Amino acid sequence: TVRQFYELAQPRYTGRCTVPVLWDTVENKIVNNESSEIIVLLNETFNSIAEHPEVNLYPENLRSEIDSWNEKIYDTVNNGVYRCGFAQTQSAYEQACKQLFATLDEIDAVLQTQRFLCGSQLTLADVRLFTTLFRFDLVYYNLFKCNLRRIQDYPYLSGYLRDLYQQPSVAKTCDLDAVKRDYYGNLFPLNPGGLIPLGPDLDLEQPHNRAHL
Repeated sequence: TVRQFYELAQPRYTGRCTVPVLWDTVENKIVNNESSEIIVLLNETFNSIAEHPEVNLYPENLRSEIDSWNEKIYDTVNNGVYRCGFAQTQSAYEQACKQLFATLDEIDAVLQTQRFLCGSQLTLADVRLFTTLFRFDLVYYNLFKCNLRRIQDYPYLSGYLRDLYQQPSVAKTCDLDAVKRDYYGNLFPLNPGGLIPLGPDLDLEQPHNRAHL
């Protein structure tokens, strides 16, 4: 189990056990357990064993722009959907929801004239945004009350989501049914009956029509 990994790395560990975990099989220890740091490590440190070492998702010339997007996206989108879903007051919910959709609106406008967040190159900013966009219409829209608009309602974000989904090897990491089972089946306070909805019917294989950008 995940807890056994933590206790193996640090005997009598009593803190929270979270994933993802980058595990050192030689030293039997946790190298890192923060997703934003792990993807930087994977991008920079493991090129000697990478299948495509030429791919650089965090180039020097774009780092300030990537970091700026990452900070905004984490606060208002990645974490923003949870601030909506688990808000304890109406005002907290409304504030989080407005910030979430303000950022999504801003991103949609940017994507009207460029293929990815930082221009024509796929970067870590896109990777970090994708994980939330992929789940948005499936669970966050209904279960977390992020229901001002769906991603598929946005003219450019919707195609951008399909573009990222159709990048090599991405789709096989995305299990639509598992996402719904995990969220609707495990978050009792938000879904006491544990019922898993049949929809929505998402087709992320449709043409994205963004290559010209």
